[in-house]
Amino acid sequence: MAPSLIHSSLHAVLDGTEAKLDPTAYAVEHYRGIKYGKIFQRFAKAVLVDDWHGEKLDCSRFGYVFPIALSSLQFRATDTDKSSHLQKHSPQCPQNNVDAGHLLRIPEILDKDQEEVKQDEFECLNLNVSVPARTTSTKDLLPVLIWIHGETLLTPNISIMSFPPAAHRCSDTTTLVQRSIEMGKPMIIVTFNYRLNIFGFGDGGEKNLALKDQQLAIEWVVKHIAGFGGDKNNITLGGESAGAVYAHAHLTSGSPVARGLLQSGSLYLSPPQPLEKGTSLISRLSASLLERHNVSLSEAPVPILLQSLLENNINPFWIQQEPDLLGWEGRVNDVQELLIGDVEYESVIWRNGIETVSATEIAATFDNEKLKSLYGVSPSRPTASRLAALDFINDLRFALPIEEISASRRSAGKATYQYVFDQVNPWQSSSRAHHGVDLISLFGGYDLTFNPAAAAVAKSMQERWITFVNGKSPWNGDTRFAFGPHGKSGEITDEEFAARRRVGHFGLLREMDPVRLGGIFGGLAAGRISLLN
Repeated sequence: MAPSLIHSSLHAVLDGTEAKLDPTAYAVEHYRGIKYGKIFQRFAKAVLVDDWHGEKLDCSRFGYVFPIALSSLQFRATDTDKSSHLQKHSPQCPQNNVDAGHLLRIPEILDKDQEEVKQDEFECLNLNVSVPARTTSTKDLLPVLIWIHGETLLTPNISIMSFPPAAHRCSDTTTLVQRSIEMGKPMIIVTFNYRLNIFGFGDGGEKNLALKDQQLAIEWVVKHIAGFGGDKNNITLGGESAGAVYAHAHLTSGSPVARGLLQSGSLYLSPPQPLEKGTSLISRLSASLLERHNVSLSEAPVPILLQSLLENNINPFWIQQEPDLLGWEGRVNDVQELLIGDVEYESVIWRNGIETVSATEIAATFDNEKLKSLYGVSPSRPTASRLAALDFINDLRFALPIEEISASRRSAGKATYQYVFDQVNPWQSSSRAHHGVDLISLFGGYDLTFNPAAAAVAKSMQERWITFVNGKSPWNGDTRFAFGPHGKSGEITDEEFAARRRVGHFGLLREMDPVRLGGIFGGLAAGRISLLN
């Protein structure tokens, strides 16, 4: 029987769906497609939606569904026009399609029944709440994990890629919630959609709409999670890749959460950019729309707007500098507890792009002889130089920032749990432990029993993350924790860590001017990113 929840603060009845991984497993209740924000016009700041005035909501599927007034259930069920409207599902913001399964090496047959993800720029602000079934015996309010999925985000001309939204199997929260029940540490997970690409960037008026949508979702959770059995004072905010960049931004801006979780990303990967850079991008896009399609940015039909992004090679968007984000580097210690780490091969998403660059060009971009020597860059050695470029990107934007953030927090006496994820892709080991592969382990949306090593790491990772969300130490904070390789997980020494990451390179990177390093990074990475790696 499908679960039905009378939610007092939302003034609504929520009809959800129940999931079990097998008949003997603990049940998980999903309340999907709950609208948290209303967008009245393109590029406008969204308004909180949190009072349904006694209506009944179909929360059994992803995407906002038109509500049914309790007083008119019979009428709505027999009315053809309105009945068809009830089936309207628009789970995410319009975007050009990206196949994350290509990078993650997910066999196509495993996603052949994947639910179609529909798009609507005005009805995309919806969220999903996954909770232990109410048959689970607990009287206490449960800890909550708010998870921010990634999107295309970085700095002008340099982007990091989207990963699947909540509707995708890779992001299915059932396994993680079920595991928490098995451990006797039940928790709630909230995922949500927000505006992407130009819709989340803005037209020069209201800025950082994606970030503000996320703030609205967090506000909604704080106000209403108690109605699902969650503790508003025990929230962990986390994300991966661009989702981690956003999470870091919220953590430095006074977000009302207890702890943070940053996987493969931080504001060092995509620092807030001056407003004039956004003005330049908007002007270029607006001029192109007017010239090619005789339409303005605010009035362009969605297909034309998305096509224009492709025509003008406008892929990346970034966080624009606003007052709340000034001095973010010094505010990393605001949150009491932080779990942070990376995978071994983050820079894989630049691999194919770097393959097109000559060794001579790479050597010229590395305009510092010490740096060139340290990474082994030589105009006469193309393979070594291309690998060096990828290593440099990996160190500068992923590995080193984790060390800096962790050291800063530890010096301030703040609990910090640092990890490395080195377990190779379960379907193609030659792909290494690449960007995004940790999501397969964390959410457990795919059966990994065919690969015992991968399954063991996934179980260990899930248990550690659940422990952290429950406010307990996932491992000794004075050490680092390693997931993989070869299915092994455990705490590692500084010496063992130095054998896994290029710690010896960090000294020179710390000494050099950050602006100069950023220029080298831009020269190597600009326009060269792809999930097709």
